[in-house]
Amino acid sequence: LISLYDIVCPLHGFHKWMSFLSFFQSTLVNRPALGILPPENFPDKLTESLLSMSPSGMTRVQTMACGSCSNENAFKAMFIWYRNKERGHNTPSEEDLSSCMVNQAPGCPDLSILSFMGAFHGRTMGCLATTHSKAIHKLDVPSFDWPIAPFPRLQYPLEEFSRENAQEEARCLEEVEDLIVKWRQKGKPVAGIVIEPIQAEGGDNHASPDFFKSLRNIARKHGCAFHVDEVQTGGGATGKMWAHEHWGMDDPADIVSFSKKLLTGGYYHRDELQADKPYRIFNTWMGDPSKNLILAEVLNVIRRENLLEEVTRSGKALLNGLYDLQAQYPGMLSRARGQGTFCAIDICDDATRNSILLKARDKGVLLGGCGDRSIRFRPSLVFKEYHVHIFLNIFNEVLAQHK
Repeated sequence: LISLYDIVCPLHGFHKWMSFLSFFQSTLVNRPALGILPPENFPDKLTESLLSMSPSGMTRVQTMACGSCSNENAFKAMFIWYRNKERGHNTPSEEDLSSCMVNQAPGCPDLSILSFMGAFHGRTMGCLATTHSKAIHKLDVPSFDWPIAPFPRLQYPLEEFSRENAQEEARCLEEVEDLIVKWRQKGKPVAGIVIEPIQAEGGDNHASPDFFKSLRNIARKHGCAFHVDEVQTGGGATGKMWAHEHWGMDDPADIVSFSKKLLTGGYYHRDELQADKPYRIFNTWMGDPSKNLILAEVLNVIRRENLLEEVTRSGKALLNGLYDLQAQYPGMLSRARGQGTFCAIDICDDATRNSILLKARDKGVLLGGCGDRSIRFRPSLVFKEYHVHIFLNIFNEVLAQHK
């Protein structure tokens, strides 16, 4: 079995876990309620795990259990920060306190978060309002009147469409600014912008570093927090620990959320987005400290085995192989794209895509779909170049059945 769908597994089948198990067992005896009574050594364990891989400019992290609750609480942090900024202090009035109890302003202000078409940020209420990838995720659930901007639809090969893609990104950025102004005029100011470095569930949609740099500047210009959702992309699959590192920015975000390959959920944030009072960002468990122990060992393996360099090499081989297959099957395959092993390719239609997924599975290869007609490739970090060639041979056999 060859799995190229290890979205949540950084080191699938890694052979050195046994030495870790005896140390890990004692942690499983009791799961502490981190929101109330965290273990005495919890700060040290955070330093060894999550804080050892902090994104640029961030020294604070808030643990959570999953991607949805990570983003949901990150949204709350942005709203709290925005209201304190409006007040000029962090002390709510009596009217704030009384009105929020009946879901009314000013205690429950009519603020908004700007998101992008094709985005996926989770399935809780706030996250669903910013999710626009599949209708079934949102059907029958009430939502908020929040702005939705277009995400660039790039043409491939990139080098042949540089002018058209630059125009497309400029169009989307202009729409972002227009929406921020429009929602402010509606009395629903945008407190934050949330975006994925690569829209995964929405179809593995990419944008250029210049697009994200400009978007960051727009957020600053209009006083919005900038939230980079790395739930799908964080953890090394792009060849860097954080996909936003490819943008080449010293100050890429105000909040960076994570989960999946990082084994625990949560978000990093700048100092000014720290909750100002107890219980504002809170739940009983606030994550699971055992996952931080596992993550610390995963990070040791990544560094010791130079796995990010391995991902870069394997990713180059994978993408080049997809380019070759795309040239071999031009009526079936298009838009091969990726960073590291975080790759995808479009199929001519949804039915053919689904048939390819099933036939690949029958041959022992696990793949996943995304968007309307894309196949996404998500191997673990120990996926090597020889694994790439084994996969490409099998994939070619499957494609040949659909000519």
